[in-house]
Amino acid sequence: MGIVADKIKDLQEKEKKILQMGGEKAIAKHREKGKLDARTRLDFFFDSGTFREMDMFVKHRCSNFGMENVDVGSDGVVTGYGKVNGRTVFAFAQDFTSRAGSLGEMHANKICKVMDMALKAGAPFVGINDSGGARIQEGVDALSGYGKIFFKNARSSGVIPQISAIMGATAGGAVYSPAMTDWIFMVKNTSYMFITGPQVIKSVTGEEITFEDLGGAMTHNEKSGVSHFACESEEDAIEKIKELLSYLPSNNMEDPPIVDMKDDPLRVDASLDTIIPDNPNQPYDMKDIIRSIVDQGEFFEPHEYFAPNIIIAFARMNNKTLGIIANQPKELAGCLDINASDKATRFIRFCDAFNIPILTIADVPGYLPGSQQEWGGIIRHGAKLLWSYSEATVPKLLLVTRKDYGGSYLAMCSKDLGADVAVAWPSAEIAVMGAAGAANIIHRKEIAGAEDPAAKRKEKIEEYEELFSNPYCAAHRGYIDAVIVPSTTRPFLIDALEAMKNKRESSPPKKHGNIPL
Repeated sequence: MGIVADKIKDLQEKEKKILQMGGEKAIAKHREKGKLDARTRLDFFFDSGTFREMDMFVKHRCSNFGMENVDVGSDGVVTGYGKVNGRTVFAFAQDFTSRAGSLGEMHANKICKVMDMALKAGAPFVGINDSGGARIQEGVDALSGYGKIFFKNARSSGVIPQISAIMGATAGGAVYSPAMTDWIFMVKNTSYMFITGPQVIKSVTGEEITFEDLGGAMTHNEKSGVSHFACESEEDAIEKIKELLSYLPSNNMEDPPIVDMKDDPLRVDASLDTIIPDNPNQPYDMKDIIRSIVDQGEFFEPHEYFAPNIIIAFARMNNKTLGIIANQPKELAGCLDINASDKATRFIRFCDAFNIPILTIADVPGYLPGSQQEWGGIIRHGAKLLWSYSEATVPKLLLVTRKDYGGSYLAMCSKDLGADVAVAWPSAEIAVMGAAGAANIIHRKEIAGAEDPAAKRKEKIEEYEELFSNPYCAAHRGYIDAVIVPSTTRPFLIDALEAMKNKRESSPPKKHGNIPL
């Protein structure tokens, strides 16, 4: 063998050793927990044969606590790029089998390098998190590593999509980078996120709580809203990430990809003409309306379990991506509350950042009343919704199906907040408040002084309904552009999106606004 052949053999042996990660025993123990290893996750994520690994030979530089004698394969993280459904994506996957995927100086540098490349290339960035946290032996160098990642998360926000998958226990500083990305995927029963773990909580406060209840997938999907997706398995999470990417542009300078959905843009649906119940207080499922009007009835819903009184979803109409925000009459009568406001606000801002038109479907009786909402800051949180709609410059469509009252009428993208096209069904009720409440206030003295107060109240309620519990008063004043037959909703909205596809709108020069956080 020649010198070159020897060197090639040496390279291959080094690669082989690194590809063993933490070793057979560590990998077997990892898989016993129902988890994939880092390289298998990346192989499953990227199109076959397209992944190109970077920095395979990076080593840590720690010499404290005997670490100079410890070899950590790829320093506990695999980084690189490849194709996902034919489009370039950059990614990292932490290797829990190598020193628990702990983050130190060089581990963080590897992640930062691939983040820089993603930003320069204008391609999505995906992080698969499975780490024991900071590598304590490296001290402040590990903290510095986290800080560098956070800084780059902020710089990349709104420029390229950033997605996090939580594939194990993520604690302490490790949770903040995922929280700064656009979307978080967790796996039921194997994913955890928390600032302080159950043991620390017990020692400090005396509270006893399980990993699952404290920071499991369903906890963060239902209660905190930190996570957007709760997946059945790691494979399910990876497939859902791919599905999400299919709706998104690679960066903020591109439009979302066009996908041939083979659905007639002129399709009508007669069932929509009878979907609204005769009783205005009877609920119905808003998702039935969404399925009817989008291509092939398909939509992709983040935050399915959090604040279910409002729906956010990606879908396609005439093969083009759009974001949908819709009140859900089945939950809290579709009222807006603190969590619903936060949920919708962040979605609106994401869509606006990445050139995704927004369709708002309103059936909202108002903001949820109560002391807990007031003390929790519903004014501040509700103002975020007003802010985000006003700020968004992408095409904005509004469809009013039934109730649209008071401040919540404005908060669901009224014409005054920038709706480019606002339409209503004949069943729409657009008013300051419901007829009963309005009649009681306006005609309080008249009702109280009547011989039959109940009859007078009924008369005044009907009078108010005749005047305002319909879409025509708003249409007379131009706040509603058209009142349409429900069955024709899909072709009408597709035409509106086509008309507004080249919308151009600029804001006054400024560094940034001060959103009421």
